[in-house]
Amino acid sequence: MPGNLDQILKIDVPVVVRLAEKQIPLGEVLRLVPGAIVELPKSADAELSLLVNNREIGCGTAVKVGENFGLRLSFIGDLKSRVRALGPSDDGMSSDEAEKLAEAMLAGQL
Repeated sequence: MPGNLDQILKIDVPVVVRLAEKQIPLGEVLRLVPGAIVELPKSADAELSLLVNNREIGCGTAVKVGENFGLRLSFIGDLKSRVRALGPSDDGMSSDEAEKLAEAMLAGQL
């Protein structure tokens, strides 16, 4: 595996910043129109979740970077939990597999 580590580390993965979640009745969804406001149950200054493979790996606060938004991280999980988040969505990779891959990554980055 260490021989392929450089190639693995170059793979693009989707990163999502989750503002908030809310469940609303389907009827309300069907009545949404441009300009409608969906109020979210989260204060404007609350931390946002950072997700990879639909799994939370950290959190932070929204910042402006030029004309774009960014996320200033206040917490990021350890390498093992971040590697585990990259595994399959169903059961994830085993703890041993995540541990071995995290160790290989650390060895390659030192």
